[in-house]
Amino acid sequence: MGKKVVVGMSGGVDSSVAACLLKEQGYDVTGITMRTWDDEALVDENGGCCGQSAAEDAGRVAGILGIPHYVVNFKREFREKVVDYFILEYLKGRTPNPCIACNRYIKWESLLRRAMEIGADYIATGHYARVEKLPNGRYAVRNSVTAGKDQTYALYNLTQFQLARTLMPVGDYTKEEIRRIAEENHLPVASKRDSQDICFVPDKDYAGFIRRTTKKELLEKLPGEGNFVSEDGRILGTHKGIIHYTIGQRKGLNLSMGHPVFVSELRPETNEVVISDSDVFRTELTCNRIHFMGMEDLKEPRRLWAKIRYAHRGERCTAVRTGEDEISCIFEHPVRAVTPGQAVVFYDGEYVMGGGTIL
Repeated sequence: MGKKVVVGMSGGVDSSVAACLLKEQGYDVTGITMRTWDDEALVDENGGCCGQSAAEDAGRVAGILGIPHYVVNFKREFREKVVDYFILEYLKGRTPNPCIACNRYIKWESLLRRAMEIGADYIATGHYARVEKLPNGRYAVRNSVTAGKDQTYALYNLTQFQLARTLMPVGDYTKEEIRRIAEENHLPVASKRDSQDICFVPDKDYAGFIRRTTKKELLEKLPGEGNFVSEDGRILGTHKGIIHYTIGQRKGLNLSMGHPVFVSELRPETNEVVISDSDVFRTELTCNRIHFMGMEDLKEPRRLWAKIRYAHRGERCTAVRTGEDEISCIFEHPVRAVTPGQAVVFYDGEYVMGGGTIL
């Protein structure tokens, strides 16, 4: 019997094929589906990865593959590490990335701990990325073979301990190849649509979600309507609450300016949303909460490639350590909508070197 691996099975085609590939490679495979959110009816309705129907799909796939399958409750951890973080960041006027927190603390930390308790050597997921050990001895995630599905941006925060015990077999294939493998193995999820957006807010109404789920004592402190102001301080109108806006936003402002305008800054301390007449481009940013992956540290300026959001194609930059927990990033060409709370992820070629949270 080969080494034991626990596969996080979301009920989708990618994680299902990950389990299939690893079994073909001789691993002793066990599937685990993580139950993470209370409103499972809403999740199921929108094709999410953590509801009852997802667990049922994963169970059917496990039955076809002939592997054990278990459903594990991670709702408490998910609430603390992902949802509470998501809400608190919005209340501070920042735009969080809950998928990054979920990957680090739920899909890896909690799953890996449970896997090791049952004697597993590895965990595996259906992410489009690859794990490799670099010549410097450090592990890093590498771009998948298909740029359109690459998910390395959301994985920059994984630790060396986690990466050393992680398998990502899907990263060597295109999406079309993954669906074909599922069809060839008669998996019932071969044509299942991908889950989209934030799993616990499938309707994309982030402000409504925050108002429904925030603890009463925090909600009472949440500022309501405030002023839209120009960059030189003129009051332009009334906004409906800073949790409704993000940097670079143009639509939904309801400002009659006669020309396009953009959100350039959120000021939670004064409850103001700053409006700019021109699109919001910057040539530098600063980040903290630094996490190194492919490199151990940044002791001198280094030329890297940086992405400032999941869908960003990236831009060449020079990264400079400017504090104990701070890096400044100077771009060769301006980048649009640098957004506090989002991650900046640094690459050297196809490998993630590290990243941080944009200030």
